[in-house]
Amino acid sequence: MLFRIFPTVLFLATLLFSCQQGPESGRRACGESPKVDPPPSVDRPPNVVFLISDDQAWTDYGFMGHRAIHTPHIDRLASQSAVFRNAYVPTALCRPSLATIITGKYPHQHRITGNDPAPELAAPKSAEYRALQSRLIDLLDQQPSLPKLLAAKGYRSFQSGKWWEGNYARGGFTHGMTRGFPEPGGRHGDDGLTIGRPGLGPILDFVDASVQADEPFFLWYAPLLPHSPHNPPERLLEKYKANSPSIHHARYYAMCEWFDESIGQLMAHLDAKGLSQNTIFVYTGDNGWLQSDKSPNYALRSKQSPYDAGVRQPLLIRWDGVVKPRDYVELASTIDIVPTIVSATGCQRPDDLPGLDLLPLIRDQQPLERDAIFGEGFAHDVYDLG
Repeated sequence: MLFRIFPTVLFLATLLFSCQQGPESGRRACGESPKVDPPPSVDRPPNVVFLISDDQAWTDYGFMGHRAIHTPHIDRLASQSAVFRNAYVPTALCRPSLATIITGKYPHQHRITGNDPAPELAAPKSAEYRALQSRLIDLLDQQPSLPKLLAAKGYRSFQSGKWWEGNYARGGFTHGMTRGFPEPGGRHGDDGLTIGRPGLGPILDFVDASVQADEPFFLWYAPLLPHSPHNPPERLLEKYKANSPSIHHARYYAMCEWFDESIGQLMAHLDAKGLSQNTIFVYTGDNGWLQSDKSPNYALRSKQSPYDAGVRQPLLIRWDGVVKPRDYVELASTIDIVPTIVSATGCQRPDDLPGLDLLPLIRDQQPLERDAIFGEGFAHDVYDLG
């Protein structure tokens, strides 16, 4: 299923959100770090930090106008960024969407179109099924992923959170958390999925080591947040119980704020290390979500659907001193992220990237030559691995 988004459809939504909550509350909530390390070498290429939400609706932020969910740290990031409220993922399912973010290609190009091989192809847990799982991961080996491109420019890189494509090294990361298939729990992250909820220790250690080595780094932070299980701290759940349509909404709202807190912790650490001015921050989500009021699951016409609640995601790009903070009405897609970062870091751009480099727009205010964006819908299970 192919779908197309035209800018005229989104004009009213852009107007509705243009005068929503400002960023000042985010600045106060984040505060200033008590100790700031000296900045890294000024001639070093910019660091790159990807912040990726998991199963969160495009509406569910303070800066996007949500009346209940509290996201002061992401709101602050938005106030410092080029903000694309009319941005989309090509497909509303996590694995193919994440593969697009790391490769810059549509699912029909990288061929990772679903989360798992279809059980009708072979009995789950059988040797035949495990071979199919391995074949899906092999598809990413054939792609020039962003960590591979950055490695050629001397970048170290760190994977944490969701990662379906085997061991982190297979994606080109120099460091990471996910042991990957066929290790136990290696389906979509194993050890990597422990980031966020219990804290950010491995990420902070990697940042510190990169500062010590005085080397540019790429960080992939894609935690299982606010993704289910919706088990937020009680202190956050209590905030939302009286102001939510159902207990399921309250838990989901609290998870969104818990994710926001982790963003604040990471940003504060980068600030303290003097890294923020020489770092490109990219924020987006893998796919959307509408919380059901009758169960912990998602409602219809959200995740796994081509509706806005499935494929629309805000896209934020912050690069202090280079990208001026402002809102953009232009259509954007996560296929644009890799071309933009490749351009910003001076990497060699692969010939077959379909996305646009957004830097001429957000740095130089040159018009974006686009009148529509495209997406693709596939089943959760992959029936044809070719």
